Amino acid sequence: MKKTIFVLFLFLSAHLAMMAQQSETQIRQKISQAASAMKTMQCDFVQTKHLKMLNDDMISKGKMYYQQSNRLRWEYTAPYTYTFILSNDKVLLKNKQRNDVIDVNQNKLFKEIARLMMNSVVGNCLSDEKSFKSTISIVGGEWVATLLPQRKDMKQMFQKLVLHFNQKQAIVTQVELIEKNGDRTVIELKNIKTNETINANMFTIR
Repeated sequence: MKKTIFVLFLFLSAHLAMMAQQSETQIRQKISQAASAMKTMQCDFVQTKHLKMLNDDMISKGKMYYQQSNRLRWEYTAPYTYTFILSNDKVLLKNKQRNDVIDVNQNKLFKEIARLMMNSVVGNCLSDEKSFKSTISIVGGEWVATLLPQRKDMKQMFQKLVLHFNQKQAIVTQVELIEKNGDRTVIELKNIKTNETINANMFTIR
């Protein structure tokens, strides 16, 4: 009798594990399909920086514009103005005082930052197995993907990244960046619109 119960227990455990694996595979497929179908994305964002050494959080707001597959505009509007534009292999850093144009192929750090920003907002980090080892769970009605850096340069910057996905649309609604020193940045994406026309001037670098 005990042997029969033990065998049943093993069978149920294996079955549940297989179901969980199938579920995660299905979630990944839905996220990948949503990312492929997303030609454009625009939204407001609220960024909260939690500094380990300080009690106060640093909160900034802005707007984000994305166009498949390699154009991104990240624009801070409060409490200061600052714009980051990625277009193909060029990055524009713009504030009130100056504009700087950087060739990402000539700057490894900016290339990684640009790639991380682009892949995070559309969820493509999940398919970047060389850079991240990822797991997905269902928490409070949303999909939560935890990504552990695998590359040396990424490990030097981050402990992990956490992406929160809306289940209905399979798109990112929140990004958490946990840094090596314990600092944490949380970016909430709000008023998300997808596949609407975005003026090409939003991604102009000059």
